[in-house]
Amino acid sequence: MTPLKAICSLFCVLVLASNLWSMSRWNETRGVYDDVCYLRQAHLFQRFGLSGFDTDISRDDDHYLTSKLKEIGFPTWNDVATAPCHNPMPAVKKFVIQYPPGTGLVLALFPQGHQAVSLYVLATIAVFGVGLLAIFSARSAPMTLLAGALGCLAVYLMINPSKASYSLAPTMVVCALAGFLTPYWLKERNHDYRIWLTLLLGFLFGLLVDFRLPNLFLSAGYFLFLFVALISSRQPSIILQSALFAFAFLVGMAPTLVSNAINAGSPLATTYGGPDVVPPEFSLGMVRQYLADTQFVLLALAIAGTVHLMRVGTESTRRVALVTSINLAVNLAFFLSHPVFTPYYTVPIAMLSLWSLLFAWLRQDAEAVDGRLAGQPAHERS
Repeated sequence: MTPLKAICSLFCVLVLASNLWSMSRWNETRGVYDDVCYLRQAHLFQRFGLSGFDTDISRDDDHYLTSKLKEIGFPTWNDVATAPCHNPMPAVKKFVIQYPPGTGLVLALFPQGHQAVSLYVLATIAVFGVGLLAIFSARSAPMTLLAGALGCLAVYLMINPSKASYSLAPTMVVCALAGFLTPYWLKERNHDYRIWLTLLLGFLFGLLVDFRLPNLFLSAGYFLFLFVALISSRQPSIILQSALFAFAFLVGMAPTLVSNAINAGSPLATTYGGPDVVPPEFSLGMVRQYLADTQFVLLALAIAGTVHLMRVGTESTRRVALVTSINLAVNLAFFLSHPVFTPYYTVPIAMLSLWSLLFAWLRQDAEAVDGRLAGQPAHERS
């Protein structure tokens, strides 16, 4: 197995090297409005510290935003009242950035002019690390190949389509980590989960909301799973686990709640506007757009893997498939009824699902291999 793992790892290294070479040639002036707003949020944190949560346009007294808009050729760059991805908040009489603060907080860790490249390089290396973990956790040739394929795919996706939005880079890292932890969290019977895993998973899903508000739906399957377990068993252990998961989730998304309170007047108010806040409406046209996009391939793989694991999985891995199926259903229902389409909207739920399924298969395969070895004579096990 060692040569096969080395080969799969080498392919992942080659994809990683290609990505890093491409990223080293990026610049932060590519004409994308979202980039400017994320960088402005990072600038506010670097300039004001935690006071940077306040994104009111009046704080652009150093003309950072106008200079960025001028760089990308925005028609009315010198009129901040027309700045893209900003919305008026009548409750607090402010004109603020619509995005949650997580991406800006991460970008603020790096020096200006090198923020995007640094973010993507570190995020890609982190995803590569999870891929290597999967490869070296495999106990059979098919699982090694599967882990290698997903690892290479995940690293490649850090450029296309992840480059489309700075928020997707940290999102992909957290989805990989959550996918790795999910099978271990669900392996215990009778909902006797480890408290530290419950807290960590809840925190990670809360953290995801800080990068992209629609990431809120990535935790839907987990919350619904806990809710059904709670009303069906009412055991003290599941009550505790549910409370801990919800508490950790709120802690993780605390930056978004604070940002909403400052910029919109309430932790539960949204800074989004326009088509992002219209009521959901199912559209065949939206379905066709997703069917014609690369996202459909990822979603199809996730759905097929979920169905397969539901059929052939063990008790614990079928729980992973159940949570994944609920998550996919909720997220697809949201995005297929959302009036805006982008090439990356459903990539997080697809990758979270694929990572969860992969590590569930790896656990199941390892248990099967160990079972076969346990039944062999001692002289044959080596």
